[in-house]
Amino acid sequence: MIARLIADARKIVCKFGSNTLADRDGRINSAFLAEFADQAAAFKRDGKQIVIVSSGAQVAGLSTMDKWARKRDIHYRQALCAVGQVELMGAWRRAFEQYGLRIAQILLTQDDFGDPIRTLNMRNTLFTLVDEGIIPIINENDTVSVEEIKIGENDTLAALSAILWSADLLILFSDIDGLYTQNPKEFPDAVLVEEVRNIDDARKNISSGAANNFGTGGIATKLDAAQRAFSYGIPTILACGGKPRSLEALAAGKQKGTAFLAG
Repeated sequence: MIARLIADARKIVCKFGSNTLADRDGRINSAFLAEFADQAAAFKRDGKQIVIVSSGAQVAGLSTMDKWARKRDIHYRQALCAVGQVELMGAWRRAFEQYGLRIAQILLTQDDFGDPIRTLNMRNTLFTLVDEGIIPIINENDTVSVEEIKIGENDTLAALSAILWSADLLILFSDIDGLYTQNPKEFPDAVLVEEVRNIDDARKNISSGAANNFGTGGIATKLDAAQRAFSYGIPTILACGGKPRSLEALAAGKQKGTAFLAG
């Protein structure tokens, strides 16, 4: 089903979380970005269009300004994002330029989606960039918005961006393989749920286990994002982005994940 969804989609939004983008040292994984850029370039040659929703500003900021690592004041958190956003976009730019592709940065907040004039301008800019062959990279404007500095919030942003762009498919790349019956890190016998056609039923049937990212932030926000996209007829894939050439592997049916689609 996942391979079919990707084959049928022309407009694809790909979301990457900080855990997927960071290497073992907590820095932006340039090799990973280059590998994805190679795959995205191949998709573009096949006539597909790609929009990226990228976390990682705080990660990049911490790796650049490590002297602020222990500071918890919100002003320092936002300053880290301001520094890190430059580093993050530089890393994405270097990844794509070797394939002759340009990127563009779009920073948004929740308020932008609530204003009809801003929403129209955002939509027009997004369509113009994609039509001109540029890869838009969307992130939350964490330097001015306190609420957005939360794990998983970019899942919602990805769904909103997919709706804004009238995407055919939303792919949430995470550090897990998909939706499981229970937390696979706690329960070895957890089973991967490969298709979900009723998200409310999925919530009832999933046992989250102890309070952690699986039960509180990670899976909850991904289900919310899938349901939001679902309501606009946009299918969603949840898959591990850290596996080798994950986009191509999903398209070839060689990597498993969870497909959220209409019944």
